[in-house]
Amino acid sequence: METQILHRDRKHYQIAYGLSVFTILYNLAEGLGSTFLGFEDGSLALLGFGSDSFIEVISGLGIAHMVLRIRENPLSKRDQFEKRALQITGIAFYILVIGLVISSSINLWNGHAPETTLWGLIISVLSIVVMSILVSWKRKVGKALNSEPILADANCTLVCIYMSIILLFSSGLYLWIGIPYIDSLGTLALAYFALKEGNECFEKAKSEKYCSCSH
Repeated sequence: METQILHRDRKHYQIAYGLSVFTILYNLAEGLGSTFLGFEDGSLALLGFGSDSFIEVISGLGIAHMVLRIRENPLSKRDQFEKRALQITGIAFYILVIGLVISSSINLWNGHAPETTLWGLIISVLSIVVMSILVSWKRKVGKALNSEPILADANCTLVCIYMSIILLFSSGLYLWIGIPYIDSLGTLALAYFALKEGNECFEKAKSEKYCSCSH
């Protein structure tokens, strides 16, 4: 019976690691596509969303490492690699916030309007679908392993969904109404969530806390 439990746990940890690797690769692809299309279309919200995806890649490396660590010792504490990844991620989020706030303020002042936000609409819908599946799957694995870190990672992934909803709303509203400042306001909303993520990264790096996101 004990052998069966160990085999089942190993299988779930393999799934958890696979999900973390997929998250990294997806965010990398999403970042490349979003930043390129955001730059081409003049959509600051899409460009900021893509930049956030690149930062999530750094965070994802820490998560993948975490899964390997707790697989070997479920009661082990966060190690130096994970703390450093959190610190780098937090700094990157703060830099992103500064860039988004300054850029959106300039765009609001100049009345800049993107050529189109169609790609923002498409990418946000795709992201919501993919991230929702990831949250559900990570929660399933986390519950099977009774693992607080994996469950916390699933809940932190919800922030990606919230940011995708902001992009969806701002992109869709611009396509519908065409008011120039909507894209910039959407960017400021993204900056707000990026700031919260940055703060949380440093909080987690200083403690054994995993995620303060709602369950």
